[in-house]
Amino acid sequence: MSNITTSQPETTPASPYGTLPPASTPASRKPVSLPRLADMHARGEKISMLTAYDATFAAMADAAGVDCLLVGDSLGMVCQGLNSTVGVSLETMRYHTDSVSRGLRRVQGTAWLIADLPFGSYQESREQALRSATVLMQAGAHMVKLEGGGWTTETVRFLVERGIPVCAHLGLTPQTVHALGGYRVQGKGDAGALLKQHAHALQDAGATMLVLEMVPAALAAELTAELKHCATIGIGAGKATAGQVLVLHDMLGINLGKMPKFVRNFMADAPGVLPALKAYVQAVKDGSFPDDQLHAW
Repeated sequence: MSNITTSQPETTPASPYGTLPPASTPASRKPVSLPRLADMHARGEKISMLTAYDATFAAMADAAGVDCLLVGDSLGMVCQGLNSTVGVSLETMRYHTDSVSRGLRRVQGTAWLIADLPFGSYQESREQALRSATVLMQAGAHMVKLEGGGWTTETVRFLVERGIPVCAHLGLTPQTVHALGGYRVQGKGDAGALLKQHAHALQDAGATMLVLEMVPAALAAELTAELKHCATIGIGAGKATAGQVLVLHDMLGINLGKMPKFVRNFMADAPGVLPALKAYVQAVKDGSFPDDQLHAW
């Protein structure tokens, strides 16, 4: 009688730290690109955006169908426990951008990746802004975001002319919160005219996205209608903007302080993180979030 050895299939032990979730499959979503975002804007399809600071949450947000991930300098407050975003360094932004990008690559993610230029990394000169943007683009960002209007216009033009997509940011600009006198609504009354002037100048300079933070809903609606080549992304700016963004931890109900008025806790009615992320995307797409009566000024 011959001895027959039956080989047993080898099993790979699970990582003690878990595995990344599956990404949106290529069949369900093509990679989000600048032309695709422009097409969404032109068709009136709402753009969903969330912040992301690490590989796993980036992969989960991608699997939920979030269009754009923002590696925001809000990580200074959310991840580092700082009192503002002012203390965030370019190296810290590079580290987190690399982590998020790596998470997307691990799961063949399709989201568009934006990274904040932190305070002090672009104010000195256009050339400094280019060097800083290069660091973040080489870490995996598809686009960089910078705050403010007026003097930033030529910086935006300088970057765009050199092949770097730019997202602008007006209204409440957290990096200059001390100059603004705190976290207050911006663009009320006569100040709205200057904000609109800055927004049009940024579009003309080549910015293709514009975050509007804590500005009156009526002003945001006017700008959204006027800016044909620059998609407005609201956060506390009403429902009429071309898209919405929230800090990931806020919309999951994880907050070390007072929850901002413009936030909705999507975990409150969800059985888990992934369903909460999907609910956020759906609410942005169908226009049920934000509710101007609850989340805007």
